[in-house]
Amino acid sequence: MKDLFIKRFEYYKMLGDKSFKQLSDEQVFWQFKEESNSIAVIVKHVAGNMLSRWTNFLTEDGEKPWRHRDEEFVNTFKTKDEVLQYWEKGWNCLFNALNQINDENLYSTIYIRNEAHSVIDAVFRQLAHYPYHIGQLVFIAKMMKNEDWKTLSIARNKSQDFNKEMKDKFAKDESEIQNSSSVCFANSPEVRDDYKL
Repeated sequence: MKDLFIKRFEYYKMLGDKSFKQLSDEQVFWQFKEESNSIAVIVKHVAGNMLSRWTNFLTEDGEKPWRHRDEEFVNTFKTKDEVLQYWEKGWNCLFNALNQINDENLYSTIYIRNEAHSVIDAVFRQLAHYPYHIGQLVFIAKMMKNEDWKTLSIARNKSQDFNKEMKDKFAKDESEIQNSSSVCFANSPEVRDDYKL
C-alpha cells in the first residue's frame, strides 16, 4: 500500500516540477489580483502543510504548534530558487513519512487538530488536498504561458494517438490489455477483485 501512495504523490509532484521548469522567476510570483495566490504562495502553503502534517506524524498532532497557517498566504520568498527549495523540503518530509507506513500502522490512529484519523485516512485526506492546490498551480502556469505551454498530459486532439500508443505498449495480446493510466489502476494487484476489469 505504501508504494501505491508514494506513486500517486510522485505523479502530482511531477506536475508541479514540470510546471516550474516552464516558468521564469517573475512568473512564479505573478498574481491575477491582489487577493489571488501566486504560485509561490501556493507552494508556501502546500509545503507548510506537508511539514506540519508529516513531521513525526505517528506520534504528534498534524497541526504543529510551530505552524502559522495564515502566514503561508503571505509571500516571503525572494527568488524562484527559494520557492523550489521549500517545495522540495515539503515533499521530502512527506516521502520520508510515507516510507514509515507499514501493515502494522496503516490503521493506527493519528491526530490532526485533535481529530482522530487512521493513517490511511490521513493519507487520503492529503491525496485530495495537495492535488487540489497543484491543479491551481498548473492552471496559473498554463494561463501565463498560453500558446507556449508544454502540456503535462495528453496533447489536445491527440487522445486517439495516445490510446493506441498505450495499447501497443502494454497489450500482450488482445485478450490481456493492462490499464496503464497514471491515475486509474483497475488491474493493480492492490485493487479489490470486484473492482478489477
